[in-house]
Amino acid sequence: MATDRVVCGSSSEIERGEEQEEHDSEARLLRDRFRLSAISIAESEARKSGIEISKVVVSCVADLAFKFTEGLAKDLQIFARHANRKCVNMEDVILSAHRNEHISSYLRSFSNDLRANASERKRTKEIRKNDKTPI
Repeated sequence: MATDRVVCGSSSEIERGEEQEEHDSEARLLRDRFRLSAISIAESEARKSGIEISKVVVSCVADLAFKFTEGLAKDLQIFARHANRKCVNMEDVILSAHRNEHISSYLRSFSNDLRANASERKRTKEIRKNDKTPI
């Protein structure tokens, strides 16, 4: 007796499943690239310091870094949502570092430098625009 295969679910459910599969594939690719970068950095720093580091330790460091980054990204999303925004901004990043005063002050300084550079570029652009005289 032949059995027919029946697919249950609407086309929108199938599309959502395909989108989820694509998202999962992209997430795995991102995770793998992140891990490779973290491994490369750890090995490079070990060479610079003249120490030997086992592959297991490097792999664990890469996994920990990825999990930390995932948690940080979730926190940033929550901060932005709480402020009724769809995008994360620099203040969210600074807020995420509130438990570590050194990192927090570094991020504030970095943010201030970015703002100063942006305003300097804006002034330079305005000066150049004003210097152009019509012929």
